[in-house]
Amino acid sequence: MLPPSTITNALTIDVEDYFQVSAFAPYIRRGDWDARECRVERNVHRILELLDEAQAKATFFTLGWIAERYPQLVREIVARGHELASHGYGHERASDLDEAAFLLDVRRAKEILEDLGGVEVKGYRAPSFSIGTGNLWAFATLARAGYRYSSSIYPIQHDHYGMPDSPRFAYRVNEQLVEIPVTTLRLGRRNLPSSGGGYFRLLPYALSRWMLQRVNRGDGEPAIFYFHPWEIDAQQPRIDGIDLKTRFRHYVNISRMERRLQQLLADFRWGRMDDVFLGRAPAPASLVRDTAPMPI
Repeated sequence: MLPPSTITNALTIDVEDYFQVSAFAPYIRRGDWDARECRVERNVHRILELLDEAQAKATFFTLGWIAERYPQLVREIVARGHELASHGYGHERASDLDEAAFLLDVRRAKEILEDLGGVEVKGYRAPSFSIGTGNLWAFATLARAGYRYSSSIYPIQHDHYGMPDSPRFAYRVNEQLVEIPVTTLRLGRRNLPSSGGGYFRLLPYALSRWMLQRVNRGDGEPAIFYFHPWEIDAQQPRIDGIDLKTRFRHYVNISRMERRLQQLLADFRWGRMDDVFLGRAPAPASLVRDTAPMPI
């Protein structure tokens, strides 16, 4: 077990714009995306500046849709030493696709990103953590598409996603693919969300920091933190007509996010997903079973 001061955690950014979030799908037609003001380029540039200031590296899970429209942004992510990874093509939940459509989506995104970035795309994160008990076949499909790891399961109970009985830390799901769940803190019989997103904006920063420290110190494991470029953009256009729950979740404390992120970058060591996790020795392939994922 490593002392927490020597543990490098994985910082991840899900590169999508404000109008592409799953919670807005009932309000914004996919066909209208190109008519919306796109702010992702400005926001990612600001994130890259923050990472440079903190001398931190990160993994950018990027939509193929975004990459096609902002190819120079993809190249800049790679040029600054960050990992380029896949968030699928058009932010469709894996749970909404059949196997053929999912394979088409993840292959298309991987090919676009690799062509533009000039690097191998090893990782994938499903939009809205949408791999769960109902579509575990997605892991075999990701391996078939050439991915080496996924970070698509959130081991919590949530109304939109979650697989609370999943292992909390990285494990091999087949001979080619490792699943790296986003971080939770185990208290009693429950896993508490400790990975970022809306919880990071809602909870006091000190509590989020304490939970990550508990994972580093108590479990001796690197943590994963995630956020979106739109979360640092307090001036983003407001979406009219959305329900109160969606409005609260999307906009709560958004004006405080950049300042909290700067503090987070100062309080922990951060690196890329592939550097933090893929160098760790996996369980022998001969021990892997479909019914019992093996720890790595």
